[in-house]
Order: sequence, then C-alpha cells, then structure tokens
Amino acid sequence: MNVKNFINGCWTELGDLQTMPVTNPANGEVLALAPLSTKREVDEAVRSAKAAQKAWALVPAPKRADYLYEIGFKLKEKKEYLARLLTQEMGKVIDEARGEVQEGIDMAFYMAGEGRRLFGETTPSELSNKFAMSVRAPIGVAGLITPWNFPIAIATWKAFPALVAGNTVVWKPSNETPLMAYELGKICEEVGLPKGVVNIVFGTGPTVGTSMVEHPDIRVISFTGSNATGSKVAELGGKLLKKVSLEMGGKNAVIVMDDGDIDLAVDGILWSAFGTAGQRCTACSRVIVHKDVKEALQEKLLAAMDGLVIGDGLNPETKIGPVINRAALEKINHYVQIGKQEGATLLTGGRMLTEPPYDQGFYYEPTIFTNVSPDMILAQEEIFGPVVSIIEVGSLDEAIQVNNNVKFGLSSSIFSQDINKIFKAQTLLDTGIVYVNAGTTGAEIHLPFGGTKGTGNGHRDSGQAALDVYTEWKSIYVDFSGKLQRAQIDTQ
Repeated sequence: MNVKNFINGCWTELGDLQTMPVTNPANGEVLALAPLSTKREVDEAVRSAKAAQKAWALVPAPKRADYLYEIGFKLKEKKEYLARLLTQEMGKVIDEARGEVQEGIDMAFYMAGEGRRLFGETTPSELSNKFAMSVRAPIGVAGLITPWNFPIAIATWKAFPALVAGNTVVWKPSNETPLMAYELGKICEEVGLPKGVVNIVFGTGPTVGTSMVEHPDIRVISFTGSNATGSKVAELGGKLLKKVSLEMGGKNAVIVMDDGDIDLAVDGILWSAFGTAGQRCTACSRVIVHKDVKEALQEKLLAAMDGLVIGDGLNPETKIGPVINRAALEKINHYVQIGKQEGATLLTGGRMLTEPPYDQGFYYEPTIFTNVSPDMILAQEEIFGPVVSIIEVGSLDEAIQVNNNVKFGLSSSIFSQDINKIFKAQTLLDTGIVYVNAGTTGAEIHLPFGGTKGTGNGHRDSGQAALDVYTEWKSIYVDFSGKLQRAQIDTQ
C-alpha cells in the first residue's frame, strides 16, 4: 500500500518522490510506503489552503461545526479498525489505542460545540451612544506538526479548533506513523469537507517541517515534539513574526507522601510510567517518595511489575508494547547506562529484549532505579521510555523543591490524604497539569493541555484555550452618536 499526500481535496500521485517504509515496531512488518515530500508539495498544499480559507471563513461557524460532527461520527464508526491500525503502526497496546481514538471522537464533538459559541465580549463604552465589543477572527492558514506517540489524538487537538475557528490546515504528521493521518484524510474526504480546507503532506521535519515554518502564507504553527526541534521552530517562526505554539517535553514526577495510599500510588505509577512504554510527554519519569514509606513503596512496585506482560500490543494480555524504533531503544539504553555510571541502584529491568519472541521488534524491559539524587542526569533529562527514578525526600517542601528543579513543567502528581498538603502542593507545583491521588497521565480534552518552562511557550492544546492559538482578537466600536467622539479626550 502507498500512502499519498492529500492536497486540495485530492490524493496526489507519488511521481518522482522517494518513499520510506512504515514499519510495525512489534515485529518489523512493513505496513506501507509513505512519500518523502519536498518543498514543492508544501507549496502546493499552502496554495490550496490559502485559496480555500477566505470562503471557509465565511461559512457560518455552526455550519463549519457540522463537518466536525460528521467527522466525529465517522471516527466512532471506524473506532475499532483505527485502533488496531494505530497499534500496528505505533505499538501501543490495543486498549490504549482505543482510548486514543476515543479522544479524537471526543475532540470532534467538543470543538463542534464551540461552533455555536466562539464567544467574544461586549462591554460598556466610556462614551454615550457608542457600542463596544470584541470577536474572534481566524488567522488564515494553520501549519500543524504532530508526533508519532499520539498520531490521531494530538492531530485532532490541533486541527479541530483551527477548523471550527475558520482557518484552513496544512498538516505534517510524523514519518513513523502516517497511517492515522491517511485515514483521517479519507474521513475528511468522505464527509465532503471543501477542497483545500485540510491538506496533509508527508515527509521529514528538516524538509517538510522547515518549509512549512518558513512559508510566508502559513501564519500560525502548532508543534508537538522534542525541545531541540521546538526551539528551532520557535527561532524560525519568530524571525517571520508568526504565532508559534509549542508543546514539548516533560520530566514528570509522582510525589508519594507518608500519609498517601501506597497501593493506589503503585497503580498510578505503573500506569503513568509504563503505559505506552513510557513514550508519553506526561509519562512518570520520577517518583519522589517520603523516606518513611520508600521501602514499602519499592517492595509493592516490584511485586506489581511481575504482572506486566511485554509483547505485541494486539495481544489483549499485553500491558507494555514496543518502543517506536531502534533509535529509541538505543537512546533508552544509553540513559540506563548513564544511571548506572552515576551510582543509582538498578532495582529491576535495564535491558533491551533481543531474544525470541522479541527479536523482530523493539522492546525494553520496564526499569526502576532507586537511590537517585535529584541532580543526576537520570533525574533531569527526558528519557521517553519505560524508566523510573525513585528519589527519597523528608518533607512535602523538599518534594515540591525536587519536583520543580527540572527544566520542564508539564505534569505532576501527589498522593496524600491530607487536604492541607494537597492544596499546598497544587499551588506550588510548577507544572501546567497537577493530579491528586492519580498518576501523571489522563488529561481530558475539555481542559487546557500544556506546561511551563521548557515544556512550552505559554500556549495550550485542548479546551477553549486551544481557540486562542488559532484566532486573533478583533475589537469593534460602533458609534451611533452622529458626531466625532474622541475617546479619552472627550471623557475628561
């Protein structure tokens, strides 16, 4: 099967474009070939999006929303098919894949509802016989650059608010997971979305991504990915005075206090740390635990890990699937070796699985280090794999300090039964998301998603906050006095 670009409502022939294989990380099976597009295809997509945008912006927002409802119904109808395909191309276990497709369904219906809101404000004027209000206006063409770990959910976080607000879209999915984008493009075609409103261009970041960021007719860029790439996107976009929304890395921590429910904390840690094989920006990478319960927590964690079945995500018994590719596998192992060299104690795991039945895929043992100090590389840098560092603290204040002493600020969690500790923590934890008595993952689509410091640049995906990325505020003054009124001059 060949994956094709979707430009101006048509699936374009590959022509002279090179292709790359789309590989199942569980077993090495080649699923499809995807094009490695060039600047030429980006230019075609942007021309299409720009030409379509003016007419699309004039479609009443509730009518734009009707397309999102139809897309949501199509996603719902195809949920099981899409989930299985997602597991094949990305590796996450089938239950997680179903949950991710559901997230796309939820986002379609949620943002469709915004088509009857898109609220502005009215406010009293300081002058007589004058009316003042603000409204949201679309920006134009939105460029979306999305990652492989949530290939449909994150795409819907970005595309659906952009569309309902009156923008058109040029979307570059990840090279690793183009099949979800291909399927979503087919759904856009099936519901009759006007030509040029959604365009999908497959290819590499340095070629397609850079061409998008530098294109003068793309006025807003929304990027999710690594800090290194996000910094380059911000630099290029800033020079061109574009609006740039960045959602990048995390070094997320679960805090377990001495009065916390240890069994519940174990469940939260296992799910947060090892779900999606640790390949979530919100994954739990650190456990900050009070010294009085550290040993008990470690014992229960190790016992619970005996039930984690590793394997192909399509097997319903599997709890941990493969990581995305060999480079990811080697990066994870590199950090594990650093942890050993730094003097952390390896409690369990720490190995690439290379013997049958794992030899055709990319599998890493779930890994826990203890006796980790907060300043170790292991505790500071994002690993993006199933590796957890246990850090001992003596108080809530120390736990908060350790949590905040990293360059990221995406998600944090605290397990405690003390309401005073909980409220203090949720106030002082320097992250965009805080969970209480739950792990560090599980964001809901109607709340803002994003973080502080090195995690992002102040914008948010999801919730009504996402509309701020894809709209400009326009202030409107209607003077019906019949004379020139000079604002502050005539109010003295």
